[in-house]
Amino acid sequence: MRASFIVHEIGIGLRRNLTMTLAMVITTAVSLGFLGTAVLFNQQVSAMKDYWYDKVEVSIFLCGPDSTVPSCAAGEVTQDQRDSIARDLEALPQVQRVYYESKQRAFKLFKEQFRDSAIVDNVTADQMPESYRVKLVDPEQFPIIASAFQGRAGVERVQDQKALLEKFFKVLKWVQWFAFGLALLMVVVSVILIVNTIRVAAFSRRRETGIMKLVGASSFSIQLPFLLEGAIAGFLGATLATGSFALIKGVLVDRILAPNFPITRFITWGDVWLSAGIVYLVGVALAAIASFLALMKYLRV
Repeated sequence: MRASFIVHEIGIGLRRNLTMTLAMVITTAVSLGFLGTAVLFNQQVSAMKDYWYDKVEVSIFLCGPDSTVPSCAAGEVTQDQRDSIARDLEALPQVQRVYYESKQRAFKLFKEQFRDSAIVDNVTADQMPESYRVKLVDPEQFPIIASAFQGRAGVERVQDQKALLEKFFKVLKWVQWFAFGLALLMVVVSVILIVNTIRVAAFSRRRETGIMKLVGASSFSIQLPFLLEGAIAGFLGATLATGSFALIKGVLVDRILAPNFPITRFITWGDVWLSAGIVYLVGVALAAIASFLALMKYLRV
């Protein structure tokens, strides 16, 4: 079979059903865009987890003058209690690093965090809690620290930052599932549109395919132009979707989010190319398979 003939047939098919072809390309681009965005969002969540879990700490807040928990019944933490807590922390193999945060240091950080809020004017350094910030070798080992220091004399409470982060990432997980579900729905819509487009193309060219069959053309040679039409539409849709990923990375991430939110890590261009590769693979394969299924049903050769 000559390549020029195949190209000619593909051109005829695309021009004859131009409106439906454009609709197929655009719908495929939208569905693949949702799919690729869901992949990028998954990569973004993974990057944030790696960044924040690497920095996660356990905070051991010491008793202050206003503490009311039973472990603070004797009043504000003493210097002997501070030293004892520090020694015991540094002796634990699960602990990587320990540093003491005084009331003055806590107040300074508080003012930096809420510098634009009127609440700063109503708080003094004496009201801020003292604490030990503990970096663990493995953040999953928090229960060991909690069991050793929670309720100890001089300790008001033990707080795991990882527990706070997990609530946030749990919400993001549900958003991930929603994004993937929406992407799957759009993929199904694209498959239906591709099948209908190929069905219309097969019906409009039934005379030509009948003549080709009479002169001895094989089923594969008759079906190939239709399959390639679907694959080309999938390729064009994937190309449009990939362009949107480049815009997300180049404009939204690099120019807007990254400069204004340096406190976390964002997706890289490697993540974009990974998403683009998945989109091209899924787009072309999905379009070709949908076209093949349509031909099996609507094109009798």
